Amino acid sequence: MIHRRLFLCALALCVAGLTAHPLHADEAPKKKARMLMLTQSAGFRHGSVTRQQGTLSPAEIAVTQLGQQSGLFTVHCTQDAAADFTKENLQNYDIVFFYTTGNLPIDEATLDYFFNDWLKQKGHGFVGAHSATDTYGNFKPYWDMVGGTFNGHPWGAGTTVTITVHDTKHPGSKPWGSEFRIRDEIYQYKNWQPEKVRVLMSLNMAKTEPKRPYHVPVSWVKKYGEGKVFYTNLGHNPETWANPTFIASLEGGIRWIMGLEEGDATPNPELSAAQDAKARADAGN
Repeated sequence: MIHRRLFLCALALCVAGLTAHPLHADEAPKKKARMLMLTQSAGFRHGSVTRQQGTLSPAEIAVTQLGQQSGLFTVHCTQDAAADFTKENLQNYDIVFFYTTGNLPIDEATLDYFFNDWLKQKGHGFVGAHSATDTYGNFKPYWDMVGGTFNGHPWGAGTTVTITVHDTKHPGSKPWGSEFRIRDEIYQYKNWQPEKVRVLMSLNMAKTEPKRPYHVPVSWVKKYGEGKVFYTNLGHNPETWANPTFIASLEGGIRWIMGLEEGDATPNPELSAAQDAKARADAGN
């Protein structure tokens, strides 16, 4: 219990000083975005979204603090999709943030509205962290929106991996530099559609164990109608949510969704093809 209190205190103090660049008056949004953050687990429940004794989870604390410190958005955190993810309630929000698993209790009419109307509106956006890709794994409209589906994690929570940043200008990946190492769980994907996404970061197979002979994207963006999608695989470990660079990348992705910073979302399937070839060579295939 004492360890958890110390962690939450460290997380709050860390996030309090996180803003990648404090907003100047001319940078502040005319109106704060309104975010709905859903952290419901219908499958595996991660420690990063586990609430204990009435407190918000580490991921929820980090995003709430980011909104407060950056001045970009307000956030309502919920673990009750049936009550809060409704057609009526979505009218109150500009951004939806998923750190979820499994088939959530959302009716088909609401999902249809979300995919085909709400998310396609200008100014609206979807942020997915880690297991957002382990959600609705057999429901094509969802994985078509988010970009891919969880297909195992050979690189577990205790693995330290090297990640290559392909787009060092996009605000969602710029804070990481050109390459970095991090201890976190990394997914591999099925239902992957490289022709529809812009990959921002990938696993560097030459510098990571175990090696696999295929491309493993780590973060990407895409346009969805007039809306925008930003996804990062990172965030399995609670410690990641106390990493200032990770939070700065989330802020950058949110600023991009809000139109406060430019970022290229042009699909780059040629990069995925090149990374596939590189991974095969790095794995000795």
